[in-house]
Amino acid sequence: MKEVIRSDQQNPLSSLDQWEDDLLARYPDPKTINQEKDTEEFRNYESSEKASVKEFYRLQHINQTFDFVSRKRADYLKFDQMEMSVWEAFDFLNKLVDDSDPDTDLDQFQHLLQTSEAIRLQGHPDWMVLVGLFHDMGKVLCLFGEPQWAVVGDSYPVGCAFSDRIVFSEFFAKNPDVHHPLYSTKYGIYEPNCGLDKVIMTWGHDEYVYHLLKDYLPEEGLYMLRYHSFYPQHRENAYDHLMNSHDKEMFKWVNLFNPFDLYSKSPVPPNWKELKPYYENLVAKYLPAKLRF
Repeated sequence: MKEVIRSDQQNPLSSLDQWEDDLLARYPDPKTINQEKDTEEFRNYESSEKASVKEFYRLQHINQTFDFVSRKRADYLKFDQMEMSVWEAFDFLNKLVDDSDPDTDLDQFQHLLQTSEAIRLQGHPDWMVLVGLFHDMGKVLCLFGEPQWAVVGDSYPVGCAFSDRIVFSEFFAKNPDVHHPLYSTKYGIYEPNCGLDKVIMTWGHDEYVYHLLKDYLPEEGLYMLRYHSFYPQHRENAYDHLMNSHDKEMFKWVNLFNPFDLYSKSPVPPNWKELKPYYENLVAKYLPAKLRF
């Protein structure tokens, strides 16, 4: 019998950033990015046991089926929701201000700016700075009415067996795909080491922003966007059997990017007045005047 999910169960997290806070506790690796705080100060609660996070993953693991992902790709990859400039899109994204995050009182744009500035400070290429600025842009899906479990959370392949190394993997027991004769097998609809470009990932902000920007950034940056939530692979190596040698080489860039996302939070906001000319020129260098969302 299909489980009925009430509307008030769709969004168990008090904020979208709560999933990222859980990552801070699960994968502490600040390197040299944030020198204002010790690792322990970044939301160091027993997050894997926190009820709202656990409920979030219960909903995600039950509902992210191959058919669900296929429907969402058909709905959103037409990019017919609206047309906006980059700066209008950031204003739109800031409707997702997080009032409950003790690590920062800053809005979504300020978090993205802190990430991009941390990347720029260490002298990485300007396209990587742009990735830092845009990596969470896909969270606009929430403003289009999508529940949190269809926007954030660890990403992983659908159309093949779910790995037991995915966090809270026990909840997959109620996902219909575990009973599918093909989707429940190790390789499912894929071939061994077929390459991630042939693999369908769970639906969320990573996949959406990858498709949004895939015509404008180098491949290294696109891997960062598309797989920055693919923790079952870049932390657990759970899907080596689907990756080819090119994927493994490109994941060096994914691993380089992730600490900047997780550990760049600071209570001190970037000085946008000073930074604005740089970012206006950077965006104009790579992107058109308007994007279709």
